[in-house]
Amino acid sequence: MAVLKRGENVGFVHVPVSVKVPGSSEDRYEALFLVDTGAIDSMAPSHELRRAGIQPVGRKTYELADGSRQEFAFGLAQIEFMGEITAGRVMFGPDDVEPFLGVTALEAAGVTIDPATQTLKKRPAVRT
Repeated sequence: MAVLKRGENVGFVHVPVSVKVPGSSEDRYEALFLVDTGAIDSMAPSHELRRAGIQPVGRKTYELADGSRQEFAFGLAQIEFMGEITAGRVMFGPDDVEPFLGVTALEAAGVTIDPATQTLKKRPAVRT
């Protein structure tokens, strides 16, 4: 279930997300993540990812919304939301960062955002 929070002039969509070491039944990080369609990968606080057992496996430079560039460590995580399970890169953000879900996780899970209603929707199943 997605949660819609309204700012002064814009709506923000948040969704409950769980990230953990792929295949693990142990520790995980669970929080409301901001759905960020301007972000490729997802981000969560570094200390929470480490507590869940997710370790950095690389570094990547990202262009931020203000046009600046910043390098972040990233790890590979199992990402669960809206009854879907996928996996992908999660950036190790500052410990006070609001966690956000990027478009690669949304697309991999078959979830789209309806800009008119600002809600998340599962895409219909595809016949093979």
